[in-house]
Amino acid sequence: MNKERLFLNSVMQLINQQIMVKVTGGNFIQGIFTDIGNDILVLFDGQRYRYIPLIHVHKIKLSSQEEEEISQPTGNSLIQQEKEISYRSILTNAKGLFTEIQVSGKQPLYGYITGVLSDYFVFNSPIYQTVYIPLTHLKWLTLHDQNATPYTITSLPIQTQNPSRSFEEQLKKLEDNLVVFDLGEDQDKIGLLKKIENNLIELITANGETVILNPAHVKSVYVP
Repeated sequence: MNKERLFLNSVMQLINQQIMVKVTGGNFIQGIFTDIGNDILVLFDGQRYRYIPLIHVHKIKLSSQEEEEISQPTGNSLIQQEKEISYRSILTNAKGLFTEIQVSGKQPLYGYITGVLSDYFVFNSPIYQTVYIPLTHLKWLTLHDQNATPYTITSLPIQTQNPSRSFEEQLKKLEDNLVVFDLGEDQDKIGLLKKIENNLIELITANGETVILNPAHVKSVYVP
């Protein structure tokens, strides 16, 4: 039995219990543990389901008696009739639904998943418009009340050009455009995307400096 299966078997013993999950960035998410797949874990936080890719799960532990008790799960779930859930199936089931996601920093993104490709997905946001996000950098996803969505998918500016199959190919399409990486948290990640070559990104910032970025550490990109 491989290590992944041993891990899953151990974690499944906590199903239907209230747990604390530490995710990348140091935050703990508390909820009723409702399901798990080979690459994703599902919690109900008292109001909504949260879908957490296992790549960002650092620690799992039972909630202490002092923690606030959470009611049993209700409401909309992205789990349909699949025998075994997966990260990709959750993203696919979320397409066209108003969604909250956490990628980088403290502020979540709100909008709609409009495409799921080989190693990234396309997210349309009322603020950032079309954002390309590598699958490895989504920390969690949750649905909003679909009866109270502030923006409909038809009201957002959707990228009409067909997205490329891979994230690297999509970056190549953005060469010679002004781009913003990681939502602009770092000024060295805003500028003219000169080229992507030999698995490196060459970016020219506003002050004319050349910055070389590693695509593996790019959490998101959009064209302002």
